[in-house]
Amino acid sequence: MSLPDFNLLITLDVLLTEGGVARAARRLRLSPSAMSRALARLRETTGDPLLVRAGRGLVPTPRALELRERVGQLVQSVESVLRPVEALNLKKLTRTFTLRNREGFVENFGPDLIAHVREQAPGVTLRFVPKVDKDSTPLRDGSVDLETGVIGDSMGPEVRAQALFRDRFVGVVRMGHPLSEAPVTPERYAGGSHVLISRRALYRGPVDGRFEALGLKPNIATIVSGFAEALALARSTDLIATVPERSTGRLRAGLFCFPLPFALPEITISLLWHPRLDADPAHRWLRECVRKVCMEQLAG
Repeated sequence: MSLPDFNLLITLDVLLTEGGVARAARRLRLSPSAMSRALARLRETTGDPLLVRAGRGLVPTPRALELRERVGQLVQSVESVLRPVEALNLKKLTRTFTLRNREGFVENFGPDLIAHVREQAPGVTLRFVPKVDKDSTPLRDGSVDLETGVIGDSMGPEVRAQALFRDRFVGVVRMGHPLSEAPVTPERYAGGSHVLISRRALYRGPVDGRFEALGLKPNIATIVSGFAEALALARSTDLIATVPERSTGRLRAGLFCFPLPFALPEITISLLWHPRLDADPAHRWLRECVRKVCMEQLAG
């Protein structure tokens, strides 16, 4: 099935608005003969004469009167689609953005981000949802607008990414814990009881490779799925939690934090989004808001 010539919609709109071939030709900068040929094509396509002779002029048929308003609306819709994007008016922007993050992001950056966004765009709502895995499907299907985290192997190759900040793992214990009162060596660190953070119930953490290289084996007392749970246990027991420092700042309030007693590669926390939103002015503004808030808070 061949598609109709959609350019005929513009011609039909002008013909029905002007009510004559000569006036329509002038408006479209065509010759009268070219406009007459276009009218003939429209008659053939619609199966209706559209404009008929009445004395010295032309009058629309009932079908033409029926089409006039609909055609005008269609042409306006097409023009709005093809028109360049207008400047973003944040004060009039009404939109809900869904952000997917791991624990710590909302607690650390949420208050400042909400305040920053509301100050510039009062009609914008931020919806935060937990990040339970690294699957990029929510970005792809549009259920999530923006995401933060470490880039993983399961992420779709089309996903856009921009580094937000670098982070390092640190040890965390309660105040008064033996590790808070003397220098922490690899042996003392490995010799304590640990709470392991694993979303997939794996019995390996970020420091296991270093333990193995040193011939040490930590005692894993329990496994939890998130930072908040691990830090809550460290707060009320002698368990040791190993968490990313910058991502858990406010969650660690009142706890003793110490550098790990061996070198460990830093991780990069990135901002992630789907390319279909790459050029969207409102989405670009939101990305800049997140970057600004993270930079200002970490710098302070």
